[in-house]
Amino acid sequence: MSKIKIFALGGLNENGKNLYVLEIDKNIFILDCGLKYADEHTLGIDYILPNIDYLKDKVDRIKGIFITHSHDENSGAIVDLYPYFDGVKIYGSRFTINVIKKELELEGKNTSNLVELLPHKSITIENIKIFPVNLSHSTPGNFGYAFYTSDGVIFYASDFVFDPMMKGAYKTDIGKLAYIGKQKVLCLLAESVYASNVGFTTPKHRIYNLIRETLNTAPNRIIFNVLNSHLYRIQELFNEVSKTDRKVVIMGKRLQNIINDAVSDKYLYVNKGIIGDLSNINDKNVVILNSNEREKPYYNMTKIAGGYDKFIKLTETDTVFLATPVYEGQEKTFSALLDEIAKIGSNVVVLDSKKHLSHHASREDLMLMLDLIKPKYYFPVRGEYRRQVANAEVASEVGIPNDCILLKENGDVVTIIDGNLVDNYEKVPSGAIQIDGDSSDDIGQVVLKDRELLSDNGIMIVSATLNKKNKQIIAGPEILTRGFVYVKDSVELINEIKSMCTKIIIDNIHSNYVEYTKVKNSIREELSKFLINQTGNKPMIITVIQEIDI
Repeated sequence: MSKIKIFALGGLNENGKNLYVLEIDKNIFILDCGLKYADEHTLGIDYILPNIDYLKDKVDRIKGIFITHSHDENSGAIVDLYPYFDGVKIYGSRFTINVIKKELELEGKNTSNLVELLPHKSITIENIKIFPVNLSHSTPGNFGYAFYTSDGVIFYASDFVFDPMMKGAYKTDIGKLAYIGKQKVLCLLAESVYASNVGFTTPKHRIYNLIRETLNTAPNRIIFNVLNSHLYRIQELFNEVSKTDRKVVIMGKRLQNIINDAVSDKYLYVNKGIIGDLSNINDKNVVILNSNEREKPYYNMTKIAGGYDKFIKLTETDTVFLATPVYEGQEKTFSALLDEIAKIGSNVVVLDSKKHLSHHASREDLMLMLDLIKPKYYFPVRGEYRRQVANAEVASEVGIPNDCILLKENGDVVTIIDGNLVDNYEKVPSGAIQIDGDSSDDIGQVVLKDRELLSDNGIMIVSATLNKKNKQIIAGPEILTRGFVYVKDSVELINEIKSMCTKIIIDNIHSNYVEYTKVKNSIREELSKFLINQTGNKPMIITVIQEIDI
């Protein structure tokens, strides 16, 4: 018998930064380690990582990080968080491990802790058997993981669909899932992204018909934008291009490396005759294959549409095929990209959100998984809370008792002792680390609040110079504003502000010292009230006072 804890440090009530923790007695197993794309509200932030404070002093208890697949939402945080997991082994399929290895090597990090797993071949760590199972997704080598405990199996299925047409490294092994379901499954963790979609995802995740139509009807150059590890869609493109006289030019070193490795490992099959180079980039019948940076969806296409790309200049005769999904929280960015393309006059092909789905489980997929696995407890993961609720409704429909369905948020701990749920309302620290630039340090909520204030109301700087001997004002106060008011059109307002600041400074000058703290606080408080009344805005106010000898 054992004591088991299951909880999320990221991935619940949100899209991205998936990181789930499985504690079996004293042993800790980490399931996925992903990042989250920044949205319009995270001003200037590049991407977001899960907060792992809970794990930092428990590294000696962490027995492994098990990555399901290579998408950024599931593995993208490893590079940044790698220093905190010193000596911890990272497990995944060959394709997943190769992608992670390339990212670590670019950062000059040691890759000796990466361990390749074979599908359906178990390993044992601290008497816990871990069994990886192939699940269908848009990237090859997508694993679900079964952890065999003394009280039953814990099975984690992050992203999956059931599609009989997907073969090899893309194929879900239904027989192995059914086998696991006969082994007494204690808990199933499964994704919630499409839990409210009726039916199976298949065949709506296939877009080869749309690709074929575009290749046949677009008279000129096509720019095809896709996530770099969505190899299934890249394969669909290559298959359809091979039926035409067009060539494909692959843009970007990261994308080129991923495709080269996938071809070498036979995850991707390419007719070499269709591959062009930069000399073909302006050919009339070329297809330019373009992907996004790992932390910035649509970044490369936005750069092309804005005219900032070194190689590609978008023209009105081009067709842009956006084979990337519209991420929740990125709708404004996506719409702005469409506007920029429209200004140029290029034709745009966009995936219809109802007709074309990504490789995630819809209601019938989830029902089939539940029927195969037959868990005692069900833990909906990965997705916004309303999607988790929809996932819980699916489980209820197939007969899982409501008190065995675990609806949680990040940090909420599920405790199972001797095979039975014990709800002790335990909560561990969770949250987000917001990354800006090359530093892996959290940018912090205070900085974000300042950025939000600056973007909404601007900044005002009050500067004055005093005589160091007698403390009298010899210059200023001068008023400098940015993003608040146009000074030349607001002379009366600026003069009133100068008068107020002068009075505050004089009131706090004494014979041998100046109460600088009181001056700054008073200027900020008095000006804030005044400006709210006069303009309705409250800019950030910074006071700079210096003393000089004369």
